[in-house]
Amino acid sequence: MTRLQRHCGTTGWTSMSIPDLTHDAFLGGRLKLWQPKQGYRAGVDPVLLAASIAAKAGESVLDLGCGAGAAALCLGRRVEGLELHGLELQPFYAELAEKNAAENEIPFTVHQGDVADMPAALKERRFHHVLTNPPYFDRETGSKAPDTLRETAMGGASLPLWLEAAARRLLPKGYLTLICRAERVPELLAGLPDYLGSCELWPILPRAGQPSQLVLLRARHSGRAAFRLHAGLLMHKGVAHTADAESYTDEIAEVLRNAVSLPFPKK
Repeated sequence: MTRLQRHCGTTGWTSMSIPDLTHDAFLGGRLKLWQPKQGYRAGVDPVLLAASIAAKAGESVLDLGCGAGAAALCLGRRVEGLELHGLELQPFYAELAEKNAAENEIPFTVHQGDVADMPAALKERRFHHVLTNPPYFDRETGSKAPDTLRETAMGGASLPLWLEAAARRLLPKGYLTLICRAERVPELLAGLPDYLGSCELWPILPRAGQPSQLVLLRARHSGRAAFRLHAGLLMHKGVAHTADAESYTDEIAEVLRNAVSLPFPKK
């Protein structure tokens, strides 16, 4: 029995075995990831997040709540020579992240632990970039994530604590970048530590004329620039879904299929 199979029996996935995973293509097949067939599965969000990170070879990156490794590994596929680290609470997902990194031959150190009480190896480190796709579970409203593992993925960390933990892992002038649901923007902005500045908010619009459901947010350690609210990033062509086919804009299609970067708009 592998460690992955043992985790399946200790984290609530008692009916899951190795055949219950799917092997999914990302970035036009440049990256392939094992994911659970049911429960939390990476989609477009971590791909967009990874594409927005302006990392360079030789820099260090930490993915908080890395899950099966989608965001970090998308970034590692696009930019070679990064020192990639991830922190994941759930042993099941941490094991998948290690498996995915090994099979895609992308160096990625996965730490298993809680954001609220990080392993010593991470507490001793600072990074050029910290990225995160925080779990959407809102304890105040009682709105739960679609599976129990994702619901508990924040461990003992509220969203403000999660942001503080992320900020503390940054080098001076390092960047925190995250993707989150639009309704949590007030909580995000209120929870950012005061030593993070140069904050930029980039709404993601499903279609023209539709309200934002997701946002990208970037802030810089010791940044001094004024807050910037960018024009919305359009995901799909047309004002409505009219056919059973993809309708991504050309820009988004390049990101999803060809591993093209998605830089924040310039000033």
